[in-house]
Amino acid sequence: MTTVGRRALLTAGAAMTLAGCTSGGAERPGKPSAAERAAAAEAALRTRSATTSRDLLLRYDAVADAHPALAARLAPLRASVAAQVKALAEGGTAPAPGPTGSGSPSPAPSRSLAFVRVPADPAAALRSLASAARATADTHTAALLTAPPEYARLLASVAASGAAHAYLLTEGGRG
Repeated sequence: MTTVGRRALLTAGAAMTLAGCTSGGAERPGKPSAAERAAAAEAALRTRSATTSRDLLLRYDAVADAHPALAARLAPLRASVAAQVKALAEGGTAPAPGPTGSGSPSPAPSRSLAFVRVPADPAAALRSLASAARATADTHTAALLTAPPEYARLLASVAASGAAHAYLLTEGGRG
């Protein structure tokens, strides 16, 4: 009978030890859980993706400011990029663009139109903008590898849109 009592005591002690290790929802104090790490990685990805698209949005604004004759042609594409910035930032820490007095988005504090170089020739400015749209699309495509499924679908859509913008800014404008 003594052995049964010891076994019961050891089993109860082991169960209490295991329950103590897992109670409270924390694996270890100071160490983030796998879910917390995944959420932080997604938030960082959202911030990077929104910033990448926000930089493209600033380029659209710079080209339109430097070449007012192109503003009407760029307006629908710019509006699309502004919507993408907002969608990419949702759930992240990056602020979505907001209207300023001139109707332009509020740039990130470290970025402004002053840092965007626009070629003097309108055709060259469009080619430069198309190149930036392609580079942004490529960046979003590369981010698909680490994105969670729902966000990956959004990134894929934004990347495809960027590729279409690049086409419309160059080849699509001929004719």
